[in-house]
Amino acid sequence: MATWAIDPLHSEIQFRVKHLVISNVTGSFQKFEGKVEADKEDFSDASIAFSADIDSIFTGNEQRDGHLKSGDFFDAAQHPKLSFQSTSFKKVSGDEFALEGDLSIKGVTKPVKLEVEFGGTTKDLYGNTKAGFEIKGKISRKAFGLTWDAVTEAGGAVVSDEIRLILNVQVAKQA
Repeated sequence: MATWAIDPLHSEIQFRVKHLVISNVTGSFQKFEGKVEADKEDFSDASIAFSADIDSIFTGNEQRDGHLKSGDFFDAAQHPKLSFQSTSFKKVSGDEFALEGDLSIKGVTKPVKLEVEFGGTTKDLYGNTKAGFEIKGKISRKAFGLTWDAVTEAGGAVVSDEIRLILNVQVAKQA
């Protein structure tokens, strides 16, 4: 079984949420780790584990980042990491896969389904074998206990419940 580790210098873990129902705010996690274990070269038998440090959340606004780390949202002091463990990774067609697993945020674990596009494998300039993946999906923030809400004067939500996940991940084969 081959083991692959996420290359944090060539990976992005992002989320996007509607703000005031009219535009999106994008954020990311700056510190994360993960591994993939697979026997098959196309990763069709892969097992995937991932975690991100909540304190590394970054949206480009220090005040908003602080609010997201607070008890209103992620509660980083009590729940310093979010994690994911795959339960299924199946080829749909070509380079498209369906990834299912358990996502844990703020002490709540729920099953999620994600879409994966396998970008292929190659050797880098130093002879290391790398593989690339783009992962997308949607979750309900409220299902994970991120229930803070506010309503505008016009009656619209300040922050939508639906969170879009966008991960561009490069993994390096371990010796």
